[in-house]
Formats: sequence, C-alpha cells, structure tokens
Amino acid sequence: IMYWGTAEPVYHFMAPPLGEKETVEAAKQAMNISFLHYGIHAWAIYAVVALSLAYFHFRRGLPLAIPSALYPILGKRVNGRWGHTVDTLAVFGTMFGVVTTLGLGVLQINSGLEGLFALPNNITIQIVLIALITLLACGSLMLGLDKGIKRLSDLNIFLTFVLLTFAFLLGPTQYIMDSFVENIGNYVQNIVQLAFWNEAYSKTDWQSSWTIFYWAWWVSWSPFVGVFIARISRGRTIREFLLGVLFVPMTILFFWFTTFGGVAVNMELMGNPGFIEVVQNDYGNAIFKLMEFYPFTQATTLLIVIMIVLWFVTSSDSASFVIDMLTSGGDTNPPKIQRLFWALTQGVVAAILLAAGGLGALQAAAIVAGFPFAVVVVVMMYSLMRGLSRDRLILYRAQQKFITEESAEHNTADEFVDEELLKGPPKIVSGD
Repeated sequence: IMYWGTAEPVYHFMAPPLGEKETVEAAKQAMNISFLHYGIHAWAIYAVVALSLAYFHFRRGLPLAIPSALYPILGKRVNGRWGHTVDTLAVFGTMFGVVTTLGLGVLQINSGLEGLFALPNNITIQIVLIALITLLACGSLMLGLDKGIKRLSDLNIFLTFVLLTFAFLLGPTQYIMDSFVENIGNYVQNIVQLAFWNEAYSKTDWQSSWTIFYWAWWVSWSPFVGVFIARISRGRTIREFLLGVLFVPMTILFFWFTTFGGVAVNMELMGNPGFIEVVQNDYGNAIFKLMEFYPFTQATTLLIVIMIVLWFVTSSDSASFVIDMLTSGGDTNPPKIQRLFWALTQGVVAAILLAAGGLGALQAAAIVAGFPFAVVVVVMMYSLMRGLSRDRLILYRAQQKFITEESAEHNTADEFVDEELLKGPPKIVSGD
C-alpha cells in the first residue's frame, strides 16, 4: 500500500482500461479497480488458507503446516511425497511473493532518498539498500520474535496510523469521508461486473499487467499470511474468523487508498498538480509528490522512508520464520541459523531480479510463483468442506437443529452428550 496506494489510482485515472481518461468517470473507475485489487478477492484467498490451517491445527491437532490442510484428501500421505510437494510450492510462493514486495519497496526507498538527499536512483544504490534491509532483518531475527519482530511490527503499525491520521486531518477531510462512502458503494455495485470482466471484447492485455499480477501475488503471499492469521485465531468461531479476516483489513485498505490515491486523483481533476507525470516516470514517487501538498514535507517524507524500511524488515523476518517453519514440518520454533539462511536468500534473489529486469521481472516472478500454489488453494477449499462435514460437533448441532417439536417433547436430543467434550481435546478421529 505504500507503493501502490497513491500511484495505482492515478495510473488508472490517466490510463483507464475502459472509457476516456482523466474524467470523472475515469476517477470513479480508478478507485473501483484499486478496490478490486485490494478488496474481498485478496482477503478471501488469505481466509481460505488461514481457516484451513487453523481448523486442522487447533481442532484436529495436526501440525501448523500447509499439507495438514489437505489431510481429508491425502490422509497419512501428508507426511510423504505429496505433502513435501505442497510444502515446496508453499515455500516457492512465499519466497517470491516476499521478494517481489522487497524489490518494490527498495525502488520506493530509493525514490524517497533521492528527494531527501539527492541520492542517485540506480541499480547500484538499490542493491546496497537490499543488502542493508537484509542485514537489519537478520539482526531482528537474532533477537527473536518478542524482542525483534514484535517490537518492530508494533512500532510500524503505530507509525502507519500516525501517517494515515495526519493525511486525513490535514488533508481534505470532508472530501475523504464523502468519497470513502461513495467509493465503497461503487465497489459493491460493480464488483460482479469487474470480477468477471476478462477483456473478451477489447484485447488490450491490460489485465495481465494488473489484475492477474495481483491475484498471483496474493496467492504467493497466502501461505505466509495464512500461517500468521491461523496462529492468532485460536478460540474464534468460523463466523468471527471470516468477519475479521475479510472485512476489517479490507475496510482499512479502502480508507488508505481513498485518503492517498483518491485525494491525488481529485487534485488532478481540480487542476494539474503533476501526479500523472510523476507516475509515468516512477510509481514509487507518487506518495512523496502528494506529501508536497501537506505541511512538514521533509519530515513526512523521511517518516515514509523509515516506515517502508520497517515494513520490509518485518516482512522479511516473518517470511523467513514461516518458510523455516514450513521446511521444518510445522515446528513453531525453528533454529535461528535456518531463519538467517532464508533471510539472506530473499535478499540475494531480490537483488538478482532487480538487476535482471526491474519491476517487470518482479511482477513476472510473482505470477510464476503464485499460479502453482493457486491449485493447492482450490484443493484446500474442498478439503476444508470435507473436514467440516465430518466434524463431530458440527454433526451433533445439525442433528439437534432438525429435531421436531413432537419428538423433542418425548425424547430429549441426547441428555448424555456434552458439547464441551465434542470440542476437544483436538485429535484425529480414526476413519477421517
């Protein structure tokens, strides 16, 4: 969101896939498309993976590993060749998903430092930045989860809300509120049409650069995000889980895109502040250009650079931990030396991709890594439904739901059944 939150709406405003550019309709379409890419589709992918992992880990007692979500289909083979294949696809997807994000972050950090300190914007500086971020990530990993990753994550979340509040209160607050409500309405109204639109009549190849890239990127991130969400979801009902995963982060992201990207698009409609020219030259510069219209420009630019560094340090840390956990059979406390290996590998791969082809190479890597795991996500959905259909507690409650009043008067549902006993302890029931 730091990279695309301002740039993407402006880009779609100046080059919409449908209709005339730089009009009110183009502005609405720009926000619709941005919401599509960061909306319920993305979080539904995460929800499928996270719910599958959480259910089979907490309810069935299986390791917190991707193959565990396929237990109703594979059975004991989750520990064999098929399980290892799924783990490999998950590691491959997580690695390149995070590498793509790291590469985009470095491009934006370089743009910010160029504006602050006139630092050259070239591949040499970007590789140096990757090395520095990787070293910071390694240092955080050595401190452990509580002293390293958790503290940096808490700090960055705080700074993110500080920046969002700053932009909201010191920007066009009334416009942000009005457009936020209208943008959500437009998104809900057009989501079906946008979701099924596939350029059958236009053939512009626009989707391969945007929507397909995003879907593959989200899929490649899903093992990483899924494991994280699953770990913090113990004790939640499925309804609570889905409401929290699907709608809370989506609403925050919509507000972010409205506050930054929506305001930039509105400025372009009202005059010519130069966002289009900036985005044409460098996507990462868009948010820094927006900060020029706010007070304390230098301070906010520096804050954004620090936030991007922290976000990618914590992303690299967390991804290294998850990859190590996946390659260790679900071990929730893998050796630190292995985490360091994965953090260093991410840095090396990001540097190679940037040197080889820049943004295009990063996008291609995300697509290549995401599609194989997309097959696993589809199988996960079927596996989860199969597992839920055999759950003892769900079966018992379904039975009581359809008991007739007449039979209830003469025969209680089952006076000897204790629902608490049906809830756990978690274990695999023979025959599942």
